[in-house]
Amino acid sequence: MTIIADDTELAAYLAKSAGALVLEMRETSGLVAKELGNAGDRTANQFLIRTLAEQRPDDGLLSEESKDTDARLSKSRVWIIDPVDGTREYSEGRSDWAVHVALAIDGAPVIGAVALPALNLVLRTDQPAIIPPAPAQLRMVVSRTRPAPEAVAVAEALGAELIPMGSAGAKAMAVVRGEADIYLHTGGQYEWDSCAPVAVAAAYGLHVSRVDGSPLVYNQRDVYMPDLLICRKEHAPHVLALVQLSAEKS
Repeated sequence: MTIIADDTELAAYLAKSAGALVLEMRETSGLVAKELGNAGDRTANQFLIRTLAEQRPDDGLLSEESKDTDARLSKSRVWIIDPVDGTREYSEGRSDWAVHVALAIDGAPVIGAVALPALNLVLRTDQPAIIPPAPAQLRMVVSRTRPAPEAVAVAEALGAELIPMGSAGAKAMAVVRGEADIYLHTGGQYEWDSCAPVAVAAAYGLHVSRVDGSPLVYNQRDVYMPDLLICRKEHAPHVLALVQLSAEKS
């Protein structure tokens, strides 16, 4: 395979290609439920790590589906991938799942692509679009199975509509695409859940941070990330203040 010199082109190629692989698997393999989810995760991961090893052999790698090592910690450039974000939604035949491919440089999520294969979309850091204006009633995406109490409390304080949705990538891209206005998550995630979505959201001019307003830093030894806020910049101060108020009351 020809070397793809541009990092964002590579991220987009990887996300789109991995998504196409697992979408075809879902449509033709005859597998269902957990068996399908496991096969999709495995197939996408094998493709991604093999291609990255060919394309960027000197870079570090962190994948949800591969055993982590300390090797990446000494690297400035680290690819952070989630082969199928929202395995449950993927295996149930839904559209709200994603493929995440990001490149963190010195801990910053600077390059990324998020594929929404069932929608035939790839959103990437080098092709930002203008986000439509927010409606009068704000919309907040939350987990369709376990909405975080803090997010529900903030939504109530804002008078925001709750939109249940599957994967982290699908939720973040709903804000990027102007289909929602706030993605507030306090239930804990891992670096691969948010690195590519955060990179894309930031490139589109959205606010991205921890819920205390501090920056999101990647390629850490402990890859657990407790919380996340993605929203329009004009809404961030109010949302952050409401999160703080909710924490003080609890």
